[in-house]
Amino acid sequence: MHRVFENFLEQLSESVDAVDLCETMASAAAALDFPLFAYFSCPSASGRKPRLISNYPPSWTSRYMQLRYHRHDPVILRGLQGWDTFDWGVDLARQHLPAAQQRILEEAARFGIRCGLTMSMHDHRGRFAALTLASDQSRPPLLRSLSRYEQALQLVAISFHIFARRRLAEDCVVDGVILTPREFECLKWAADGKSAWDISQILSVSKRTVTFHLENAKAKLGVRTINQAVARLASSRHSRS
Repeated sequence: MHRVFENFLEQLSESVDAVDLCETMASAAAALDFPLFAYFSCPSASGRKPRLISNYPPSWTSRYMQLRYHRHDPVILRGLQGWDTFDWGVDLARQHLPAAQQRILEEAARFGIRCGLTMSMHDHRGRFAALTLASDQSRPPLLRSLSRYEQALQLVAISFHIFARRRLAEDCVVDGVILTPREFECLKWAADGKSAWDISQILSVSKRTVTFHLENAKAKLGVRTINQAVARLASSRHSRS
């Protein structure tokens, strides 16, 4: 477990966007014998859509989000009750859930999501998130030794939650213009005086990739030079402070 957590943190620290985060969490979940995972984050502000990072089958996640299943999902509903780490399964809940909630679990099972382990998290701003490791088995080995690894799994969930919140926060905005996390990151390094080559070394990508993101940032900001884009970034930061 120690090695899994160490590798997970290393990959997590190098993650930039949702794709990176998904790959990182999928690798950690697989190392724990869970082929599937889902990170569900519900904002505190009403009217805003929840965020889902997952390697569940896309046909299931699109249906889940479109039909707003999270409003009746027994896993999410339990997580909303407070900080908790719990296991669940379509077979375990059959006698205890309302029919509508049981149907969601049964539908998920048809997509290979039969049981799982969920860590729920709440912060002082009223935001809720849950990380679920899922499997199509009736009871994966890790669930049989849950008490042994519960604290480590909670650290995995909290670490992922913190990084996801930081990486995907809606702060990649310059004067009202939304940049992608990569565009914003490249521009921030440029503002620190780094060249495209320097940035490529820092981010472990090619110089061409850095140039591509900086050119996109310039186009979105309606400027012709990196210096002008950096000036817009500095002005935007100043107006927030």
